[in-house]
Amino acid sequence: MLCVNVELQERRYPILIGSGLLQDERSYPIKHGDRVMIVTNPTVAQFYLDTVIYALEKRGCVVDHVLLPDGEKYKTLESLNLIFTALLQGNHGRDTTIIALGGGVIGDIAGFAAASYQRGVRLIQIPTTLLSQVDSSVGGKTAVNHELGKNMIGAFYQPSMVIIDTLTLNTLPKREVNAGLAEVIKYGAILDYEFFEWLEQHIDELVALHPEALQHCISRCCQIKADVVARDETEKGDRALLNLGHTFGHAIETHLGYGNWLHGEAVSTGMMMAAALSEELGDISIADVSRLEKLLARANLPTVSPDTMQPEDYLPHMMRDKKVLAGKLRLVLLKSLGQAYVANDTDHTLVLNAIRCCTQTD
Repeated sequence: MLCVNVELQERRYPILIGSGLLQDERSYPIKHGDRVMIVTNPTVAQFYLDTVIYALEKRGCVVDHVLLPDGEKYKTLESLNLIFTALLQGNHGRDTTIIALGGGVIGDIAGFAAASYQRGVRLIQIPTTLLSQVDSSVGGKTAVNHELGKNMIGAFYQPSMVIIDTLTLNTLPKREVNAGLAEVIKYGAILDYEFFEWLEQHIDELVALHPEALQHCISRCCQIKADVVARDETEKGDRALLNLGHTFGHAIETHLGYGNWLHGEAVSTGMMMAAALSEELGDISIADVSRLEKLLARANLPTVSPDTMQPEDYLPHMMRDKKVLAGKLRLVLLKSLGQAYVANDTDHTLVLNAIRCCTQTD
């Protein structure tokens, strides 16, 4: 088992990474008599809910659970309210611990519920998808979507622990594994050139879920994110770099309808648009753009815009992005592979040109 610590100004919390952690009652920082509400969905519950309940009950906990509908399109205020209703019906108080058991959608909704219920209760993240293990479960971003924009309603709320059991990836659909690799590749592209090179050498092992490669990959991603969050917990500076490709990608998700493209798929194409814009601005070479494209393609990820979207469809969505300040578009771009920066008020004509470079042609 590996442990990565997230060091915040006032406290720290651990990220445990290993195989078989869910069935080991020693993994859980819960004491006898504690009350727990597990938030999950039917897809995850069929594999792991009984395992987690059994481990918690062995520690003497009183365990309730609530099932949310499965899918990005259900990342809504209505689903959030299902958690509040279950908590209130079960007479849960401020001493309750909410456990998010699932992927990024569950983690975000359950985290927002923990931030909001009685003004805040303890939260444990148990991510079961690669994307949530390397990204969304770490760092305290919680939110639900609005029909006009992704993750527009939420809060920064840190968990007390993240428990990553790599065995959960064995029940993950291949498409979900590939989507998670988009966030993995992002880390190398923005902050760690050596890791990017390692990914070029080992991406096939990650696609095939080789345990040793996975454990190294997940721990490295978590360490990179932990370091960034320690410097900038509420995204006033460096943390914005973690959004490479996300402004473009969120436009895809919102325009197509949440869930039609997975988040990682949209981010993959978004990274290619950001890279094309970076090359247009003279920051990175065509060769580096090609390296990024080849790595994403080897992870079975899309690198061009959906054929149902036109370049002009992007900007209205992008201008509602959370990184827009004073009406000016802010984008994460690349100085080189392994080095990113935030560009302020990028010319919209150049943005459209970059999108066109990544548009499907007959």
